[in-house]
Amino acid sequence: MIAELTAESAIIKNVEDAVDLLGNASYQEAIGIVVQERHLYPEFFDLSTRMAGEILQKFSNYRMKLAIVGDFSKYASKSLKDFMLESNKTGHIIFVASNEEALKKMTDRGK
Repeated sequence: MIAELTAESAIIKNVEDAVDLLGNASYQEAIGIVVQERHLYPEFFDLSTRMAGEILQKFSNYRMKLAIVGDFSKYASKSLKDFMLESNKTGHIIFVASNEEALKKMTDRGK
C-alpha cells in the first residue's frame, strides 16, 4: 500500500514530524508515502538547513519509499537540483511532477 498525505498545508516542519509520519504509515503497513511539496516547510528545500538530508535519511533507514510531488522548477539552487536528480536515480526517494508519476515509480511500473 502507498499512503498519500492529503493535508492542505505544511505539516512536516522538522525531522520529528517526518518520523511521526513515517511511523504512522509503517503502522498502516504502507511501503511508501506520497507527499506534496506544500506539505514541507520551505526550509526543506534549502540544503544549508540540512533538513532534507536528515529527513530523507530517516526514510532510507526505515526502508520507506517517499515521493515528493510538485513543480520544482522555481528552485534556482544547482545543488538542490543535483540532490533531487541523484535521489531520483536511486528510486527510493523521488521528486516528481504528479501523483500518477509517483505511484507508477513507487510500484515499479514506471521504471
